[in-house]
Amino acid sequence: MEAVAWTAIALLATTLIGSFVYLGTRIDAMGGRIEAQGGDLGRRIDALGADLGRRIDAQGADVSGRIDALAARIDQHLDRHAG
Repeated sequence: MEAVAWTAIALLATTLIGSFVYLGTRIDAMGGRIEAQGGDLGRRIDALGADLGRRIDAQGADVSGRIDALAARIDQHLDRHAG
């Protein structure tokens, strides 16, 4: 009877150790996939940030040009009325 108990304990221990090894490899694989997706996401965010920066710079230049044009028109208008 004692041999049956030790056999059962050994089988349970082997199953438990095997489960931990299996789960460990699965967790490592998930970690690698998460790192890869994180790197891809970081590159996409950087690309979107650069694109947004270019758009803002372009709009800033456009607004600056419009402000300069309006300032010139106001100066002309004031010159006409200041006589």
